[in-house]
Amino acid sequence: MTAEHVSEVTVEAGDDERLVEAALRPRRLDEFVGQERVREQLQLVLESAKRRGRPPDHVLLSGAPGLGKTSLAMIIAAELGTGIRVTSGPALERAGDLAALVSSLQEGEVLFIDEIHRIARPAEELLYVAMEDFRVDVIVGKGPGATAIPLEVMPFTLVGATTRAGLLTGPLRDRFGFTAHMEPYSPEELERVLERSAGLLGVDLQSDGGHEIAGRSRGTPRIANRLLRRVRDYAEVRADGVVTRAIARAALAVYDVDELGLDRLDRAVLEALVKRFGGGPVGLSTLAVAVSEEPETVEEVAEPFLVRTGLVQRTPRGRVATPAAWAHLGLRPPGPVDVLPLDLGDAV
Repeated sequence: MTAEHVSEVTVEAGDDERLVEAALRPRRLDEFVGQERVREQLQLVLESAKRRGRPPDHVLLSGAPGLGKTSLAMIIAAELGTGIRVTSGPALERAGDLAALVSSLQEGEVLFIDEIHRIARPAEELLYVAMEDFRVDVIVGKGPGATAIPLEVMPFTLVGATTRAGLLTGPLRDRFGFTAHMEPYSPEELERVLERSAGLLGVDLQSDGGHEIAGRSRGTPRIANRLLRRVRDYAEVRADGVVTRAIARAALAVYDVDELGLDRLDRAVLEALVKRFGGGPVGLSTLAVAVSEEPETVEEVAEPFLVRTGLVQRTPRGRVATPAAWAHLGLRPPGPVDVLPLDLGDAV
């Protein structure tokens, strides 16, 4: 069964959320909504490579989760008419893992490594040679008698995706011929994403309903599509199946998504910072204990959006709630809020 057939069956069946999400992915650049600058640059790279009859330069995509990095990697393979191998940085623990994968690639194939900043150092060093010279050195033996046997590999295109570009080493970053940073989507762009997804899912989405969902999707297409499916469920069970603004509001209230797109964890962090610690400053570890979560969860899941929306600020002494955070919770700050004009660091 082809990928297209799988997509059609999945959308109609709707019984596996992961497959449904995959079916909603755009297949071509002209179907990809948003990121106009990145799309224009990538189109030039791909078209030039096709005219030369050679694989394009290696591509690095960075940005927050859910903005379409994986979709673009699959689109690159589709536009080139080649296959794609998908793996992730944490899965490549040894150089041998990467050598086996790269040596099995067909000519012109796309290798997609998600979270490439988490690749193990031995595998990363082998990747340098594979990217530049299309060769891997297989080590035979151990100790002083070990021998490196060069193994030629077919020319390929590496597409790396990362949510934390700052953790990439300089040598790895410099080996990518094209780098692109993906920005959060505007509400208007998310409305276009929702219109397309609603058509594929067979959801009767009214314009005001799409506007309401887009405004609570945190600038992220993945979240927009997830909320659309949850609102669809609500509309089918408790209404007539039509997603209007009123239905969207009622559904998102059930799923604890407020007007700004804050979910349960976001609000727990914000309320702890404001109500329990007087707006801060408070350290990350203390804040995590207050909401019964791991510090990494607070820092990587909740905090980026709270900082981006101007509700929380990082300072050298800890996290501080801004006046906007107090206002969002319907409270008034007890006095002048200690907010610095710039993010000067991270306290723990």
